[in-house]
Amino acid sequence: MKEQRVAVITGSTKGIGKAIGRRLARDGCDVVLNYRSDDQAAQSALRDFDGLPGKAVAIKADVAVSDDASRLIEAAVACFGRLDILVNNVGPFLIRPLVKTSDEDWRSILDSNLSSVFYCTRAALRVMRDRRSGNIINIGALNVEHSPVGVFEAPAYYTAKSGVIMLTRTLARSEGRFNIRVNAVSPGFIETEAYRDYRDEHKEAWARMVPLGRLGSPNDVAEAVLFLASEHAQYVTGAVLHVHGGLWV
Repeated sequence: MKEQRVAVITGSTKGIGKAIGRRLARDGCDVVLNYRSDDQAAQSALRDFDGLPGKAVAIKADVAVSDDASRLIEAAVACFGRLDILVNNVGPFLIRPLVKTSDEDWRSILDSNLSSVFYCTRAALRVMRDRRSGNIINIGALNVEHSPVGVFEAPAYYTAKSGVIMLTRTLARSEGRFNIRVNAVSPGFIETEAYRDYRDEHKEAWARMVPLGRLGSPNDVAEAVLFLASEHAQYVTGAVLHVHGGLWV
């Protein structure tokens, strides 16, 4: 009988995060959804988990704040008694050239995309190290470790996501002795609610750029996360799995 596992996914009441949560719940994981402010969206998201093998709860916490991130992990363990998987998914996108990026923009994007990974991972490692087991999966960005130049004029976002990839690799080395695997998934052009209006304008042109001929879906990313969190990837750590349909290979 498969052991019941518990997963925390940040920023997971919509889009990619919710798809990841649903896929893990379908696989039997109990899931902690996380959100910052939209209570209505959280309750709506929970209804989408009805009938799935894994149970789901929603916990309100701003993971860009250290205390809130710690509280999220503590609440997850209090609710389910353990923590096996952490998916650091939260991270808003900002298209803005550097000269027009305000101090507030810069801090907000780095805190939400990068500091949140640090805060949640630090809290999760305290639990996972004691159990000598765990999976951490960070959501990166399109080819960020190679050359994001020319993709978008989004220096704050890509600086933060570059930090996420470096943190992934650093932790893979330091946490391996505790049987904790740390990997990243870097999505390409994914159709989500958050970017629907912007992406509709460019959808056909972007799809033509992709060798597979279409934009990705949140479920494409969710399947990659499931693989990395599974026993099928037990010798995979420090990897960056690109889910972009062949774009810029």
